[in-house]
Amino acid sequence: MKIEIDDLSRAEIHALLNEHLQSMYELSPPESVHALDLGKLRKPEITFWTAWEGSQLLGCGALKELDSKHGEVKSMRTPKALRRKGAGRAILAHVIEIARARGYERLSLETGTVEAFQPAQRLYESFGFAYCGPFGDYAEDPNSVFMTLHL
Repeated sequence: MKIEIDDLSRAEIHALLNEHLQSMYELSPPESVHALDLGKLRKPEITFWTAWEGSQLLGCGALKELDSKHGEVKSMRTPKALRRKGAGRAILAHVIEIARARGYERLSLETGTVEAFQPAQRLYESFGFAYCGPFGDYAEDPNSVFMTLHL
């Protein structure tokens, strides 16, 4: 598996991000969807990575700089057909490694509350993320779970 910084230009990425956004809007009310579209992922404070096995896209993830000591995990996704192959775990480990290299003291994330988000929550817990309150621009939301990892 090869993880690389991605410029968001390939059709495979567009399809995966469309799947991601569609899924988020199916699982949560619109005001509780915090997934980023292509335009928002291209902002300078966001670094976006993809994982590949040859020419097959295995997944993606991003790191948003909130400030010089705090980052946010964004856009973690693996295609439905390719789940449980370790891509999500590999991308999250990569994001954490980069956050540490940047000198961040904390890495946080927001995810959903319904059962479909339980595998993601378990993945984050396995890396040491703990539940916390809202951070950054987030507010309390019954459809959101917030987690953080002190680096």
